[in-house]
Amino acid sequence: MTVPSGPVTSSPSAAQPPPVTSSLGPAARWGPWRTGMAILRRDLFVTGREFPIFLAQVILQPLFLLFVFGKVLTELGYAQAGYQDVLFPGLVALAAVLTGLQSTALPLVIEFSYSNEIEDRLLAPLPVGAVAVEKVVFAAIRGFVAALVMFPIGVWILGSIPWQASTGVAVVTMMVLGSLLGAAMGLILGTFVPPNRINVTFALVLTPLIFTGCSQYPWPSLSHLRWFQVVSAFNPMTYVSEGLRGLMVPTVPHIATWACFVVGTAYLVVLMVVGMYGFNRRALS
Repeated sequence: MTVPSGPVTSSPSAAQPPPVTSSLGPAARWGPWRTGMAILRRDLFVTGREFPIFLAQVILQPLFLLFVFGKVLTELGYAQAGYQDVLFPGLVALAAVLTGLQSTALPLVIEFSYSNEIEDRLLAPLPVGAVAVEKVVFAAIRGFVAALVMFPIGVWILGSIPWQASTGVAVVTMMVLGSLLGAAMGLILGTFVPPNRINVTFALVLTPLIFTGCSQYPWPSLSHLRWFQVVSAFNPMTYVSEGLRGLMVPTVPHIATWACFVVGTAYLVVLMVVGMYGFNRRALS
């Protein structure tokens, strides 16, 4: 038996592994995006199946406020004629902000406590922060729908509502901003408040939020009650109410619309930073 004297060579395919490419394919590159959209679609599907219950939960309070203050008190003469035009934009803001807040805070408290449902979402191929963003976006969609439903309700109860087609895009933008502000506030409450104290916290937060958010009166009209005007200026909902009021009833004294957009956006950035910190702290603890 003879042994070859030359060096033993092998085929390149057997000696070398296949080259590894550094670029990811489309499926891998867009995996987190598709996963987040799938979770969002699932949440929207569940809400769609329970849409009447959802409307009953979020519309009842603004509806009765609109009926009592805008219809009953006006017809009884206790409120001036035209007050419903001042009231309606504020109640649209109230529906957007409160629905966004409740749609984020309450589910997070439940999911971080006894149900531990949040763990299933955190195991998805998503960054931790993306789970929080999906929660905020979903809650903002619910808040926007609740604000949108107020328009046919206003026509039904009041007979007519203040509306200018030329400001329609700006009104929709302000409604989206208000829904996001409420969802960001809910993210903070849902991650910083212990589950056993959420009921007390809601009672302490929601009532001042409602009655210092200028939903029932223009902010400039508080000039004779200066301390309360200053307190109302710290409420993010004030700028949503005043922004919608300035766009829908520009003849009523109001905060400048551009200032409402600027301050509202600044509040949104601050609230999201704080809320994301709280979510990461709870999720990684």
